[in-house]
Amino acid sequence: MAKIKKRGTTGAVKNYITRTQAVRKLQLSLPDFRRLCIFKGIYPREPRHKRRAAKNSTPNTTFYYTRDIQYLLHEPLLAKFREHKALAKKIGRALGRNEVSDAARMEKNLTPKMSLDHVIKERYPTFVDALRDLDDCLSMLFLFANLPQSDTVPPKTIQLCQRLCLEFEHYLIRTNSLKKSFLSIKGIYYQATIQGQDILWLVPYKFVQRVTGDVDFRIMGTFVEFYTTLLGFVNYRLYNSIGLVYPPKFSQKSDEQGAELGAFTLEGRGLGNEQMAIDSEPAEEKQISATAQAEADKILAESATEAPAEETTTAEAQEDGEAEANADTELDAFPAPIDPTSDTLIQPSISASTAAHLFDSFTFFLSRETPRHPLEFLVRAFGCKRVGWDAVLGDGAYTSDEADRRITHQIVDRPNLPLPEIPTETEEEGEQRQNRRLRPGERVPGRIYVQPQWVWDCINAGRLLRTDLYAPGATLPPHLSPWVKPKKGEYDPTKSLEEQEEEGEAELAAEQEDEESDEADEGSEGEEVAGVRGDEEARKREKELIKKGGKEVVDEGAEGMDVELAGSDDESEEEDEEDEEFGGFEEEEESDEEDDDAKAAQQHQRELEAEARGASISSPANKLDGPGSTPGKALKGKQSELQKKLNKKKREEEEEIERQKMMMSRRKRKVFEKMQYSNNKRDAEAEKLRGKRRKLEKGQQ
Repeated sequence: MAKIKKRGTTGAVKNYITRTQAVRKLQLSLPDFRRLCIFKGIYPREPRHKRRAAKNSTPNTTFYYTRDIQYLLHEPLLAKFREHKALAKKIGRALGRNEVSDAARMEKNLTPKMSLDHVIKERYPTFVDALRDLDDCLSMLFLFANLPQSDTVPPKTIQLCQRLCLEFEHYLIRTNSLKKSFLSIKGIYYQATIQGQDILWLVPYKFVQRVTGDVDFRIMGTFVEFYTTLLGFVNYRLYNSIGLVYPPKFSQKSDEQGAELGAFTLEGRGLGNEQMAIDSEPAEEKQISATAQAEADKILAESATEAPAEETTTAEAQEDGEAEANADTELDAFPAPIDPTSDTLIQPSISASTAAHLFDSFTFFLSRETPRHPLEFLVRAFGCKRVGWDAVLGDGAYTSDEADRRITHQIVDRPNLPLPEIPTETEEEGEQRQNRRLRPGERVPGRIYVQPQWVWDCINAGRLLRTDLYAPGATLPPHLSPWVKPKKGEYDPTKSLEEQEEEGEAELAAEQEDEESDEADEGSEGEEVAGVRGDEEARKREKELIKKGGKEVVDEGAEGMDVELAGSDDESEEEDEEDEEFGGFEEEEESDEEDDDAKAAQQHQRELEAEARGASISSPANKLDGPGSTPGKALKGKQSELQKKLNKKKREEEEEIERQKMMMSRRKRKVFEKMQYSNNKRDAEAEKLRGKRRKLEKGQQ
């Protein structure tokens, strides 16, 4: 006889455990249990059969894997949590006895220090695993680096996040690892490629942040505690990979003056040569001319070539590290084939190193109204070595003199102002003018002024764009996300309308616009004030037409009644007699001509009376291309012909699709219909966007 299984020992009941059971098993409080799960990367699970796992209990319950909780029983952090709990009891007893000094002494000296180094090694066995999980880490740390100090966010945490983020940015600047960036409503997105791994993170704008009480900063603080340890490990490994000492030297004085990136000094590993991360000039060296600077660079180059091969400098070690880092990103060049008749492969034109040194030969100056830190980080990450700004923005600038002649590009975010007139001046006056401070809005001749978006668009395009499109005060081109690539059939704002329009779409749109304009003109003509031509003049014209022998149908205006205007009884009898007589084909042709003249006169009379009443005229004659037709109605006839042609083509395509659907199975037919519905919806949206762009371009012209 088979052994009877006891209920609750196998299946979902055994595989899952509730949160209450887990807390009791680990002998922890609920906040400590949450911290431990965040550190170890354990999260709740959803059983397939929830009632079985909960032993038929109906309340909502949080479940965990039993094996995960068993794994936490051997965690060294449990001892630290219990030491914290015991210390809290001692401090509580001391405060109960009013021994405040003893409680403060115990909190300062007996608080156990908790290390997460072993947790990082367990969760990330390889360095690539840590890089793959760096997206959320960077977003969280950059967020806390921009938060204000409060009771929930201590200042030490903010300073630590700021320092780790700046160290990571220095590595990106040295290795030119930054690839793309995008300005969004949430903040600034950055993407970097490190050892083949794409890392994307979000940096909020530096606005005044308000810390609200509905956010649980205890849980976020636990994540920050873990992420700071992770980023410290990553920065250590990255700095050592390019031959730099970690952590870099940090100047507290420069940081208090707002230097940010300039507060760090990078040092080569084992060489003892220090190199400032941000090149800054003392006040006495700012007046050095360009020729003197070129001579100094020449002397340094000659001395470097005469140095022995054994003595390698920090710069050479860094260049070697950059070459190794960029070796994998450079494009391969394919040699030409031996056989001239064989196919040849297209050679790559732009390499990663070309885009990395995009701003290498420029000197930027950042105006006070521009965001200094994002622009400084971007231009330095793409090769620029000289960035200056006003002294009020902080320390660490290449130059704080806006009139410096070495500046090639100035980034401004103000409306365009006319250039001041440059009077003739002597050399002494020129030197005095260079030393004085520029007035707000004053421009330096020969310098390129652009808006901040030019930097982001050049980086995403991988090349230098036209600066006249980004001039101060100009309407900027659309700033598009570099990660969203339009699919086939979708609207692509980077392409022209001619490349995306379907057959006959532009012609049909133009004809519709012409028709709308003609209808608007007709409506404006019909809205003239009544009484321009008096009633007496209208009656005279009616009598003249009646004498000619025609019957006039007059629109009575608002009521829409048709009234026949006829002559006397004698005249009507004479007309009947004339109709009964047959005068041959020539007389019939003459009568047809007379009828056409009468119709034209009638139409003219309708227009006159409608004009006198202030209403628009509509008659069946306007629908045809004849003497009484208007240009708008003739255009409508052409439009209908084009529409008929397009409808016929569309109908043929639909018939062909229906014939093909007959050969499909029912399941495939339904899938195809869903695809067809989504494609039609996509095409309609693309056509709508093309129509909007067409109107905008026409308005700009």
